[in-house]
Amino acid sequence: MEVKSCCGRADGERPASVSDLQEEGKNAINSPMSPALADVHPEDTQLEENEERTMIDPTSKEDPKFKELVKVLLDWINDVLVEERIIVKQLEEDLYDGQVLQKLLEKLAGCKLNVAEVTQSEIGQKQKLQTVLEAVHDLLRPRGWALRWSVDSIHGKNLVAILHLLVSLAMHFRAPIRLPEHVTVQVVVVRKREGLLHSSHISEELTTTTEMMMGRFERDAFDTLFDHAPDKLSVVKKSLITFVNKHLNKLNLEVTELETQFADGVYLVLLMGLLEDYFVPLHNFYLTPESFDQKVHNVSFAFELMLDGGLKKPKARPEDVVNLDLKSTLRVLYNLFTKYKNVE
Repeated sequence: MEVKSCCGRADGERPASVSDLQEEGKNAINSPMSPALADVHPEDTQLEENEERTMIDPTSKEDPKFKELVKVLLDWINDVLVEERIIVKQLEEDLYDGQVLQKLLEKLAGCKLNVAEVTQSEIGQKQKLQTVLEAVHDLLRPRGWALRWSVDSIHGKNLVAILHLLVSLAMHFRAPIRLPEHVTVQVVVVRKREGLLHSSHISEELTTTTEMMMGRFERDAFDTLFDHAPDKLSVVKKSLITFVNKHLNKLNLEVTELETQFADGVYLVLLMGLLEDYFVPLHNFYLTPESFDQKVHNVSFAFELMLDGGLKKPKARPEDVVNLDLKSTLRVLYNLFTKYKNVE
């Protein structure tokens, strides 16, 4: 049996009448700042005087990077909650009442929250959300995360706020996913003044770079290479390819593409064995990994071998290497190069 948290209209919410919708629509059309409201659903314009509501511009929702971000987060949530038999299909509809967020946080943090399991009333839902978000804030505040959501914005099905929350959770718990970088959306801000709807647009940044979102703000030579000297990058890559092939050739193996050939972790494990002059038992890693988890296992195991060899813990995450992040792969290989470049 599959359980899906997707409640209907909350108790106490005023149903929209036809005349209300017609009047709001007429005011929106007549308002000098409202052209952007043409694509806004009528229910989104049911505002009280001086009330403000935000929504993502429809054109931004069609952006491929935005769609990828939503899909990656949906897949991640469903993977985490697979044992709970919960399937999330639409973020704003399935997460606003706190039920799924509660289960997600409990699973990620390994804790149990003291909240009612199911509640249909708006007051009950907001109380649950308050408890869940307070637990989230306790986790994220020490890391310096900007908390760009609230009980009202989540319960109001504000997709921007929900995405900010999920991105923060994914980064905090080092989710084995690759979020698209530099995802920015145009947000329509609608405010009701003197009976008329007024709109404006603002840009909202949902993701930056993986490193910045992970809190690793210290820059290194590879940041400089990628940002300011891409012409020198090919020289570094050639040097690293020469270095790894000098050793992998002993096993009749050869690397031509750094981006892809280290992504499953096999060559990394074998390379560590060659550099440290020992045989790595085959039962310790997957020689022909098929799944993402098996590849992450291999890269993580290679990182353990590096630590055993006296290297510092790699700055990159295993998931970054598996996800074909070139900068992460170069950092790992360069650390090996600096220590073992004179090894025959």
